[in-house]
Amino acid sequence: MRLIVGLGNPGKSYEKTRHNVGFMILDALHHDLAAHNINNWELSKKFNAQIAGCSIAGEKIILIKPMTFMNRSGESVGLIAQYYKIIPEEIVVIQDDKDIPLGEYKVQTDRGHAGHNGIKSIMQHIGTKNFTRFRVGVASSNTRKMHDMSKFVLGNFGLFEKRTLDSVSQSIRDHIFKDFLK
Repeated sequence: MRLIVGLGNPGKSYEKTRHNVGFMILDALHHDLAAHNINNWELSKKFNAQIAGCSIAGEKIILIKPMTFMNRSGESVGLIAQYYKIIPEEIVVIQDDKDIPLGEYKVQTDRGHAGHNGIKSIMQHIGTKNFTRFRVGVASSNTRKMHDMSKFVLGNFGLFEKRTLDSVSQSIRDHIFKDFLK
């Protein structure tokens, strides 16, 4: 079984913000999985998350977008992992990262939260840091834009930034298919 989590904040006002990169990439992955008969996104009140799933070569794949706010993402992840008996090594999390330049990403396992409150919450609720993270860069080359970090990560992508994000999103989805959805 594989649990793939996209981090973000619920609601229209956050939909296209840098902090919602996890949701954006998960939506694109959901579209890619249409060929594998993934079901439509469904709101689970039990888990407080949008959930979709399918099977690939006999392995169950569950995609989730926690509908808590970012700082409480671990609540949904912990409940789903416990309910489906998913071990941490089967969890993949896609998150934004303000310390990585836009257009780049890092894949890491068994690392600290590096100040990301969504990751910190997941670690608290599953009791370990031993899961895989796709840290997706959102940092601007113009450091003045990042002076007010909260405003920056909750701001929308510009047109050229969106094109860069689309390209890195495809690379991440290819990586997920190659290494995690064999």
